[in-house]
Amino acid sequence: MQILASYAPDALEGDADLAAITRFAANLCQTPVAAVTLAGEERERFLVHHGSTLREIPREIAFCPHVIAAGHLVEIRDASADPRFADNPNVMGPPYIRFYAGQPLISTEGVAIGTVSVIDSTAHPDGLTDLQREGLAVLAEAVMLRLRAHRKQLAVEREVEAREEYLRILADSIPAIAWSATPEGHFDYFNQRMVDFTGKPDDQQGTAFHPEDWKKASALWQHSLKTGETYEVEHRLCRHDGEYRWMISRALPVRDTSGKIVRWFGTAVDIHDIYEASESRELLARELSHRIKNIFAVVAGLVALSARQHPESKEFADELTGTIRALGRAHEFVRPIDGATHGSLRDLLEELFAPYGSGDGARVKISGDDVSINARAATPLALVFHELATNSAKYGALASGGGSVTLKMADKGKTVKLVWHESGGKAAKKAPKEGFGTRLVEMSVAGQLGGTWERRFEDDGLTVELTLPKAVIAS
Repeated sequence: MQILASYAPDALEGDADLAAITRFAANLCQTPVAAVTLAGEERERFLVHHGSTLREIPREIAFCPHVIAAGHLVEIRDASADPRFADNPNVMGPPYIRFYAGQPLISTEGVAIGTVSVIDSTAHPDGLTDLQREGLAVLAEAVMLRLRAHRKQLAVEREVEAREEYLRILADSIPAIAWSATPEGHFDYFNQRMVDFTGKPDDQQGTAFHPEDWKKASALWQHSLKTGETYEVEHRLCRHDGEYRWMISRALPVRDTSGKIVRWFGTAVDIHDIYEASESRELLARELSHRIKNIFAVVAGLVALSARQHPESKEFADELTGTIRALGRAHEFVRPIDGATHGSLRDLLEELFAPYGSGDGARVKISGDDVSINARAATPLALVFHELATNSAKYGALASGGGSVTLKMADKGKTVKLVWHESGGKAAKKAPKEGFGTRLVEMSVAGQLGGTWERRFEDDGLTVELTLPKAVIAS
């Protein structure tokens, strides 16, 4: 009964495929009645039937248990002449069963859980033909194929539900607000942090936003939905106690293999204390968005590791890993490099430029004198060259297939000179507008490292020269 229950047969009652099998069984064996019958502790149940209105029958007078006990085809050519059935109420009275043939339904565990049977009120003295016997065996296997497919579908659905629950638990465990939305922008999930923070389980209309920030945030969200561009905005969100807190929200789309957006995933981080305390709140807020630890990469790795042990779940694991990585990319950051991990400037730069290729295929080629760096200098250096590489990937040499960058390092004794030169890419922008990136480089080079820098937009590409005091950056 436990094995039978694993097939969840109630959902298949009256199933069209099984009904077609019973009709064919009746035609094949030239009987008016055929049925797929399932075993029961007290009553046998007709999952589907043809030519009868019965839904179930008491086990003690049913023919099916004899087939289950035998484990093979059972033929009763004339039940009235068979001592096992002669006094059966269904033989002595309506429906006056005379002929019965049943083929057991054998599960993958080797247990008979029911029958495919044909019934007639007229005796069949010659019984079934060889073709009819073979046909009933084939039809019984067809029934089991349908039951097994249904059980497998249920198992897959349970696995999907379990994986989704794992993802929900993961999302609820992080300190940031996390959410997802359809390609049209309908928010279909908020994690527990959102509910705890706002006290609203489903804030589709953004009522928790500060009225002064809602218009800007909504417009940026609609723009992202139309263009597929990253959504990022600073705004105030009303906490459950009525206090408005500054947040930084960021969302990225997930695309299918054709590039079509299938979902959006986003996060919102409370930056209120930093926002109010910092004199340079714009810089710190943006830096914060890059420095939140990326816990999603670890989870994605665990899912991938688990998928190797369960190949049947690979497709779903890949989808789940993509979903987690999309959440992780909402918090991409420039990772601070401490001196214990990276001892030299070349080590630091090679890691920063790893996404742009390595070895002979590297699009950023580093040459010249290497120097050691200390932990204090690592972070501003990482910020500077991450900014240069990012801008190049967006607007400069790395934005086109044929472009490349050379970075020459020269130890000048008391100073270190670094020359970044782009070539083969997009035309240089002659009159750049000073933005966040320019201010960031200026603060990092001049303010933190005590150096100087110069940017030139030459005919063959951008050139940036940095001169840094070795005493400040060296360990």
